[in-house]
Amino acid sequence: MLNETLVKIFDRDLKNLKNEIGLYTNEADLWKTNGEITNSAGNLTLHLIGNLKHFIGAELGGSGFLRDRDTEFSAGNVLRDEMLREIDNALSVVTSTLEKLTAEDFDKIYPKEVFGQPITTELFLVHLATHLNYHLGQINYHRRILAL
Repeated sequence: MLNETLVKIFDRDLKNLKNEIGLYTNEADLWKTNGEITNSAGNLTLHLIGNLKHFIGAELGGSGFLRDRDTEFSAGNVLRDEMLREIDNALSVVTSTLEKLTAEDFDKIYPKEVFGQPITTELFLVHLATHLNYHLGQINYHRRILAL
């Protein structure tokens, strides 16, 4: 079933995110930007956490999470350990929500219009998985460039 597949993908990629954040040898580098690279790894991590806790946890799971998207991109110097705990929390919320979804739930229109038109929950959840992977790649690249 799709929910089992998505749980595996989010589990893999959120664990990879934790690994990437842990691989920064200097914690301050998590917040560095340079030229046209205006989003730090720390801000991208906060963005991913907020994105998943909002769109999956709150919208589908009814968690009550209130997102502050602006702060995801303006906050700085959040401790690495705090971000790692929040990644674990996001994984828990995502997993518990996805495990409860039925095949019928995936066919429903996602409860919030996000792309200017209604889309199925299935399509939006696949989008969220690819969105996570996209930013995970950016974080990996950011870390490796700083290590040069």
